[in-house]
This record gives sequence, structure tokens and C-alpha cells, in this order.
Amino acid sequence: MTRTKDSSSEARLTPLAAALPSSVPFIGPEELERRRGAGFSARLGANENGFGPSPRAIEAMRRSLDGIWQYGDPASFDLRMALARHWDCGAENIVVGNGIDGLLCDLVRLTVTEGDCIVTSAGAYPTFNYHVAGFGGTIHTVPYRDDAEDLPALIARAAEVGAKLVYFANPDNPMGSYMTGDQVARAVEALPAGTLLILDEAYAELAPQEATVPLAVDDPRVIRMRTFSKGYGLAGARVGYALGAAELIRAFDKVRNHFGMNRTAQAGALAALEDAAWLDHIRAEVASSRDRIAAIAAANGLTALPSATNFVCVESGGGGDRSRALVAALGEEGIFVRMPFVAPQDRCIRISCGPEADMAQLEMALPRALARLDQTA
Repeated sequence: MTRTKDSSSEARLTPLAAALPSSVPFIGPEELERRRGAGFSARLGANENGFGPSPRAIEAMRRSLDGIWQYGDPASFDLRMALARHWDCGAENIVVGNGIDGLLCDLVRLTVTEGDCIVTSAGAYPTFNYHVAGFGGTIHTVPYRDDAEDLPALIARAAEVGAKLVYFANPDNPMGSYMTGDQVARAVEALPAGTLLILDEAYAELAPQEATVPLAVDDPRVIRMRTFSKGYGLAGARVGYALGAAELIRAFDKVRNHFGMNRTAQAGALAALEDAAWLDHIRAEVASSRDRIAAIAAANGLTALPSATNFVCVESGGGGDRSRALVAALGEEGIFVRMPFVAPQDRCIRISCGPEADMAQLEMALPRALARLDQTA
């Protein structure tokens, strides 16, 4: 039986939530497959690690399944202790959460209320913005400079608007560019008092050594966020962690989902962290795949941008409209890719690295997709 609609049956949203648009940062490949009525032959749009996690991590997760009836350890004690050894810091400087996205949400909840200002790059990773909007913050943006986030300009804008948070990814998503660690450290010297820099290092395991930031883990001006989704190949497990001053890290206990981590994910992350040889293997595979994507692009008259991540931005040969058309055309060919949202970076499409079978699919599909665009131009 259907109830007659009245005011008492409507959702009790806050005025802020009711005013927000109903949208998501990214439409997942599964939803795109449902819409097109067919699967993708190559999944190269979500920056997942198609080379897979450490076999030791897979085995650890399999062994953990007998205990899946139990909640995960709310403190993620074993993983935090291993991370503390890895970073040569105290466990009190580390909080584990549901990927960087979940940790960003917790951090924004801790620090941002209606009217508070944050600063980010126009076209940077958008999930942070969704969290800020959800808590009523005011978002100020700074344009990219030479296809890279401009950290000094971000910090200068923070001083102008009295921002609580500055978001900066190094290496960057969606462009794959990076600043050297020394450049980041110098820029932080100008960070205004009371402003916290969020250093999103999701792709750091795949970046050159010179991108390593020489700041102490407990530097109170910075909170660093890492993930097991990219280099470690555990995107589906949703494990991330933040590194920062003990007082800030301790505050996460006020808001975090204490039972948000599952035992299998914790076991997999711990084993992945301990398998340094596999991570070296992944770095080599990713580097080879970046070269392969660049070669496929060049063979089709397109230019690939340098990348320090597990994806490559390729100029589409036009502006945003052509890039959107090329993403759609590749989708029709069974190749899932994405693109930057904001001009001028939207002149590119973004292709994730992957195994040779996926690269072969891309190699066949790209000329067909480009030919389709040329026919309709």
C-alpha cells in the first residue's frame, strides 16, 4: 500500500543538506556499464592498480575470512604499529580510515563549519570539495599553473581569505604532475598561522624519490594522507591512513567510524606494506605502462603529458568538447577512461596504466574512436 504524501513523510534533512545538489563526484564504471548495456573490455578510468596486490596480501586476506564474523580491530593496532615502524614515528601520529576519501570527510567534519573557508585548485580531486560543501564551508579555488597545482598561490589565497584548510595533492590528480619535496617544504614556510595543509599523497609510492617531502611526520602545519589503493593495489579494500601531529590525529577519535574497518582489509594492508619487493615490481610495471600509453598516443598523433602516477593525461587534439567526445567514443569501443573537469586541463583525457592485455585493447580502440570523431566533425 502506498501512503498519501504529507509533510510528516518527507525526509528530515537539514536546511544545508536540502539545499545541496543531488550529485556524486564520479560516476562509477559499473553504472556506466549498466547504462550502455555491456561491460568494458579495458577498465582504464579509475586509476586502479590493474597489476593487482601482493600475492602475500591476497593470501593474508584469504586466511582472515574464517574470522570475518568478528568486527575489525577499532584501533587498527597491528597496522598502525607497522606503519609507525615504516615511517619511524609513533603510532599516535597515525590514524587508519576508509581510504583517503573517508579520512578527508573526518577531517572536514572536525575543522569546517558553515562559513569557514578552504582553498583548493580549480579542477583538483573533487571529493574534498563535496565534503566541504556538505558541512557548509566556503570553497576558494586557484587555477593550475602549467598543468600543475600551484602550491605557493594556494597558500597566498589562504592568507587572503583566512582559510582553515588548504588541499594539495602531490603527485596531482588529474594531471599526474608533481612538485619536488624541497619545493613543497619551502612553500609550507609561508603557510599562515591557523591554516592546515592537507597533503594528499595517494600516488606517492609511484612518484620519483625527489617528490618525497622532507617534513617531520608530526609537523603541526601539515596532515599527510596515504592510501593502499594505488601502489599497493587494494582499492576495493578501502584502506587509507593519515600522518600528523598527535593532538590532531587523536581528535579523529571524536568523529571517526570506529568499526568502519573490516578485518580482511586490515590483514591485506598489513601484508602489502611488508612486501616491499612487490611494490618495486608494481613501480616497474607502471613505468612500462606509462611509456606504452605515450607510444599509443603518439602513434595516433596525440601528445602524452609526463606523469608521476599510475595514469597518463593525453591531449585530445582539441578542447573540452573534443575530450568529452573522445571519452564517449572510447566507451563505445569498450574502453573506460575519464578526463579532467576544468579548462584548460579538460583538453586531455586521462588513461590509467594497466596490463598489456588492456594496452592492446586501447591500441586497437583509439584509432577507431578518433576516426568516429573525425567523421562527425
